[in-house]
Amino acid sequence: MNDPQALKLEILRLTREYSRQVHAQLRPAADPDRTPWQEGTTIPYSGRVFTEDEVEAAVSSTLDFWLTLGTEGEAFQKELAAFLGVRHSLLVNSGSSANLVAISALTSAKLPEARRIKPGDEVITVAAGFPTTVAPIVQVGAVPVFIDAEAITGNARCDQLEAAYSAGKTKAVMMAHALGNPFDLAATLAFCQKYNLWLVEDNCDALGCSYSMPKPLAESLGFSENSPGLDEGPDRVIRYTGTWGDISTQSFYPPHHLTMGEGGAVNIVRDAKLKVIAESFRDWGRDCWCPSGVDNTCNKRFEWQLGELPEGYDHKYTYSHLGYNLKPLDPQAAIGRVQLRRLPEFIEARKQNWETLRQGLAEHEDVLEFSMPTHATDWDPEHGFSWDATGCRTDCSWFGFKIAVKPDAPFSRTELAQELDRHQIGNRMLFGGNLLRQPAFVQLRQDQPDALRVVGVMEGSDEIMNNSLFLGTYPGLTDLMIKNVIKVIRHFVKKQK
Repeated sequence: MNDPQALKLEILRLTREYSRQVHAQLRPAADPDRTPWQEGTTIPYSGRVFTEDEVEAAVSSTLDFWLTLGTEGEAFQKELAAFLGVRHSLLVNSGSSANLVAISALTSAKLPEARRIKPGDEVITVAAGFPTTVAPIVQVGAVPVFIDAEAITGNARCDQLEAAYSAGKTKAVMMAHALGNPFDLAATLAFCQKYNLWLVEDNCDALGCSYSMPKPLAESLGFSENSPGLDEGPDRVIRYTGTWGDISTQSFYPPHHLTMGEGGAVNIVRDAKLKVIAESFRDWGRDCWCPSGVDNTCNKRFEWQLGELPEGYDHKYTYSHLGYNLKPLDPQAAIGRVQLRRLPEFIEARKQNWETLRQGLAEHEDVLEFSMPTHATDWDPEHGFSWDATGCRTDCSWFGFKIAVKPDAPFSRTELAQELDRHQIGNRMLFGGNLLRQPAFVQLRQDQPDALRVVGVMEGSDEIMNNSLFLGTYPGLTDLMIKNVIKVIRHFVKKQK
């Protein structure tokens, strides 16, 4: 075969056929070509969900062998930004790197002096969660200030924000939407507006979640438009999480809402200047904004004079920040573009799977406590959630189904986790639990007592650490798999009573 294009097409045809034969068990749960789950085999809490489309995209990009971030990456960045309704999205190699880039961007000397995060300045965060939401704060020389988490929602106790504030020191709030449950954005935004603070949303577990509030409240906080594709009527503003703060982050590790294998993104919500700064930290700290393989976008490549360099020093080798190289590969972006097209169905599957688990385990509310969305006050199987008086609502694209074992239950969280393990049912703690009790943070406090600050007693975070776990809600779970999870838990609980 002498025609390279015809050869490529044949390779891709065979690639698709290979994937159909080998990866059928990893197709979406609703896909009729998916291999049925067999009782007695593993039920993971999460994992890759894909078809031959993603495999073809990866192979096609690899055959072109550009490899480093290129046309696929550029397209994915634009498509993700369009989906969310933000100014820019920048791809990075992980969600953890996204958090590092986001907080690093706020240290830039290109920002107004009063708002720039400098060594010793403080960033408010929450004690319960994933360590790399907090680690970048320490890594840039700032001081994380920990507030407690609510045991029911898994999110920050936003009533502690005022107590955490220190005039002249506090510069930002950086928190995650726990397990796809938005934190109290109305309260947090009002707090940040009051003190002119940055808000960084760690949206890694929450892609596709939305938060809404009455229009007068939204307008008072500077918001009047909905995110693309979302509408709750003329009297409310509804937006995706990751679009309310100044910067937000995403993870595309396999358990997340879409996957590139590894990968993540930094979303620049409104201020285009932050895009250039974040891109610089991602790309070695350079001042030049030309993409790889492109020269002289500014038409002044040899006309700049920056720092103490000689005038005309090559702008492509001028560095304004102490940066990193955190880009992913273009084949990863090619996979991500296909995954992004699946995102609406993935979001709906996560919601439905959470609802099925909640309905199926409702009879055991006497010993099990279930998570509720922020602003929800109650749940019943017929009408769903009741809501508080704030007028704010959350619509969760759940990362997981959180369960807490009540203190007076005749079994512990660990015993429940062990039973699930015996039946090969994937389960996880709420990541690091109370991070202040993790070895790294205990050591940090011993070595540098002033490296972090704690507001109050972390009762909710300890309760999450001691009593909670979560199950999967990902779109690879079939009805039969979920029914088996419910059956195992029901049988275990009844046996313990």
